[in-house]
Amino acid sequence: MHKGFILLNCDLGSEEYIVDELKQMQNIANAYLTFGAYDVIAEIQTQDQDGFEKVIATIRKLSRVVSTMTLNVADSE
Repeated sequence: MHKGFILLNCDLGSEEYIVDELKQMQNIANAYLTFGAYDVIAEIQTQDQDGFEKVIATIRKLSRVVSTMTLNVADSE
């Protein structure tokens, strides 16, 4: 199992929309609104690194997502 997080900056006012979209995605374990440098954080769980990268690519293509930062968990066990 591969685990990681993606931190997102969104268009102003679209944060709840983005969280709702993320929660509907298959490999998203959790998604939260946050205060601070990023608007949303999501936990991603996939079978391997390739699957993880595909989820990241899909998230980055969501409308109203301005920028992202990806964090790979070094050891998910």
